[in-house]
Amino acid sequence: MSFGGSDLLPGLQRDENWYKRGVFYEVLVGSYADSDGDGIGDFQGLISKLDYLQWLGIDVIWVPPFYESPLRDGGYDVADYREVLKDFGTLDDFRELVTQAHARNMRVLIDIVINHTSDQHEWFQQSRQDPDGPYGDYYVWSDTDEKYENYRIIFVDTEESNWTFDPERRQYFFHRFFSHQPDLNFENEAVQQEVFDIIRYWLDLGVDGIRLDAVPYLFESEEGNGESEPATHEFLRRLRAMVDEEYPGRVLLAEANQWPHEVVEYFGTDDDPECHMAFDFPTMPRIFYALRSQYKAELEEVLREQLEIPRDATWGVFLRNHDELTLEMVDEEYRQTMYGWYAYDPRMRANVGIRRRLAPLLENSLSEIKLANAILMSLKGSPILYYGDEIGMGDNIWLPDRDASRTPMQWSPDRNAGFSTADPGKLRHPVVQSLVYNYQHVNVEAQMAQPSSLLRWVRNIMQVRRQHPAFGLGDLHVRDTTHESVLAYLRDYAGEPEHPHSGDKPERILCAFSFAETPTQATISLPGNEGRRVFDIFGWQEFEPVSDEGTITLTFGSKQFYWLLLAEPDTVSTATSAIPIIRGLGGANDGDAA
Repeated sequence: MSFGGSDLLPGLQRDENWYKRGVFYEVLVGSYADSDGDGIGDFQGLISKLDYLQWLGIDVIWVPPFYESPLRDGGYDVADYREVLKDFGTLDDFRELVTQAHARNMRVLIDIVINHTSDQHEWFQQSRQDPDGPYGDYYVWSDTDEKYENYRIIFVDTEESNWTFDPERRQYFFHRFFSHQPDLNFENEAVQQEVFDIIRYWLDLGVDGIRLDAVPYLFESEEGNGESEPATHEFLRRLRAMVDEEYPGRVLLAEANQWPHEVVEYFGTDDDPECHMAFDFPTMPRIFYALRSQYKAELEEVLREQLEIPRDATWGVFLRNHDELTLEMVDEEYRQTMYGWYAYDPRMRANVGIRRRLAPLLENSLSEIKLANAILMSLKGSPILYYGDEIGMGDNIWLPDRDASRTPMQWSPDRNAGFSTADPGKLRHPVVQSLVYNYQHVNVEAQMAQPSSLLRWVRNIMQVRRQHPAFGLGDLHVRDTTHESVLAYLRDYAGEPEHPHSGDKPERILCAFSFAETPTQATISLPGNEGRRVFDIFGWQEFEPVSDEGTITLTFGSKQFYWLLLAEPDTVSTATSAIPIIRGLGGANDGDAA
């Protein structure tokens, strides 16, 4: 497969807003490409696919844990923070990945699990064997399991308590997640220093960002609930200060599955910053709710709740990732409704969520997949794609835990989907062979050959997003519409007065989406935009201008969307002269792509 002939860049282009403008792509090393035929993906396999990711238009590669681990939780049970899992290759292979990604102007973000370790980690083994030794206080130990009784249990489908008795130390150890993942004791300054040193270690190797896994749970207290404790935020402020001073231009991404008013605290303030980015968990399930209910109200409400965040901070927005589609941020009635729509088979559920990929969730409806991605690409924040979703990969609900959506990437119709040359029985996870999502017809090679494929559509919509700074840097303002199924918001970018030579000009883009199954017409209120000229930014067709009353009326097909540039009447004479035309992505939703 050829991915175009663009020359390799000598290194990263300077852009202090790279994490705001960029599209992130989560890739599980063990499931992406196997270079040595052992049935397990590895770093050399991933390196061999960097040209594909560059062609696709990916800016940041997010690599989940690849450290030495017993793999009882997909690598989030770390046994050694400085060693690469041998199945994936060597530390030199990882260095080469970073170098090769940077040569293509792509950055690398990695996971560091700082809340807990595997019970196989040397620190824990020393702690349980020698309570008075140097590691004796590295974990949270207690003579009783009755402490912190008001702390919720997160994995309610597998754990009955946050405490587990250790027969060797004859005490209980505390864990917010699985019982084989003891929590580190952040009250111990030595533990804090270990975390600082581990993050320095990987930043010294050239990584551009760190995803801080399970960051709300670092500290415990009798007064609180062990989530977002004041001491956790104080620690993050010190960590951010270290990163800014020693590694300017690198970022911290918080995984904080909390309510919006709590998540926003993980950004800190302009004067006391914490993380550069945080995942937007509340928005994600409401996109899926709107797609099935055909009503915009729930999604519109959460988008109207625009929380103030520091100037250099941004959200990470997503549809799917390696975890279940979490339903923690909704009430019980909402949750049961979502289960009825999207997880009618109990095998589709995990913990408080749904363990399915994007295409199966949406029953392989191309119009819904496109609509969901169009929302993702236009939200305030940086979009994060999950590997394989760009081709509409399926899942395997017969596999245990979250492995249902961690199957091998489907590259071609060849054996093992082109993922590996191994005997099929040696694969760590089998390739998807279901009737609808079989790798023989859902794969990169086939979709590369089809101008109207989902893969090429995703690539093109990402190209359009890249051309418009309003998406990465602009504000979002929800607009009123006359139809309960039609959501509309403005992405408004005023330019960068401190960077007048950046080349980014002010712009205003109207994003409108219909969740209705039937053709729909809606009038959108756009006060302050009277007389502006209206252009579809995919094909540059001109619409009727915004009326003197400050409204525009649009007609939608089933599950259709528009991205419309609102231009000043006297500033646009040749609106399309400098921008390539990419047709068939917006209003048409007919599957065509340039």
